[in-house]
Amino acid sequence: MVFLEAHPEPPPLIVLDVDATDDPLHGHQEGRFFHGYYDCYCYLPLYVFCGEHLLSAKLRPSNIDASAGAREEIARIVAQIRARWPSTTIVIRADSGFCRDALMSWAEQEGVHYVIGVARNSRLVAEIEGELAAAQEESTSTGRPARRFKDFMWRTRESWSAERRVVAKAEWTHGEANPRFIATSLPRDCIDARTLYEDIYCARGDMENRIKECQLDLYADRTCAATMRANQLRLWFASFAYVLMCALRRIGLKGTELARATCGTIRLRLLKIGALVTMSVRRVKVAFASACSMQGVFAQAHGRLRRIVLEARLRHAAA
Repeated sequence: MVFLEAHPEPPPLIVLDVDATDDPLHGHQEGRFFHGYYDCYCYLPLYVFCGEHLLSAKLRPSNIDASAGAREEIARIVAQIRARWPSTTIVIRADSGFCRDALMSWAEQEGVHYVIGVARNSRLVAEIEGELAAAQEESTSTGRPARRFKDFMWRTRESWSAERRVVAKAEWTHGEANPRFIATSLPRDCIDARTLYEDIYCARGDMENRIKECQLDLYADRTCAATMRANQLRLWFASFAYVLMCALRRIGLKGTELARATCGTIRLRLLKIGALVTMSVRRVKVAFASACSMQGVFAQAHGRLRRIVLEARLRHAAA
């Protein structure tokens, strides 16, 4: 995996972000269904990221549960990671669409931790009535949003097979309650409720930016072929493009002004520019306009990537 090769040393902990998103359809493609939440005909692809690294992009019809197939996909990824990094702690992070007993039970059996959102219900809200009242009182007196956190063990009446740790955010903002809940396997003595919610769970929002890069910058949503199989191939091509752009950003553009740029910005400023290409038997010459502002960055990226290729060839020759 490119993801594994990108780390010189096994990291002590990694977080796998899992999410589903909509891929709107405008024809009569195979597997096309209407999705009530997104209010359109669409596919419902499943994405798995670790930081900026894309680990999986699976095309699915939209007439399924958001978590369908997630356990199998995560199990495949975890097996590959553990084969190389047996001591690395793995944490699954997802929203309430993936709060399913099958996924959490599998994680508990396999020694994989999870931080997953839990859909709000009346029983959960009743657990934090006191905290909500305190947050309301503080917000009323200060005129600013206020929040409290509560940590407790909880179990659903039917769907969960075991009691699990739940962290609740009791927030009062804009004159109304805004409670949120997450389920986790991380123990209390490892991380407190506020840190778990604010620093760990809320960080999953950055995955939305990675999905936008795939779908908006690299056209992963152009699934206009007639069959699911062909459209899965289109999604994979866009995913390969993202992996290449991610490697360019990580290796070739490190330390430059484009080191943290989006795929769209890199494409427009570094790749989608005019140049004169001359090919001969011995070389390929790329001549930029003298006014091109990205000449230095392009040359640096080219030099770094060329060095990586030469080092790989030397290692292969030595082996």
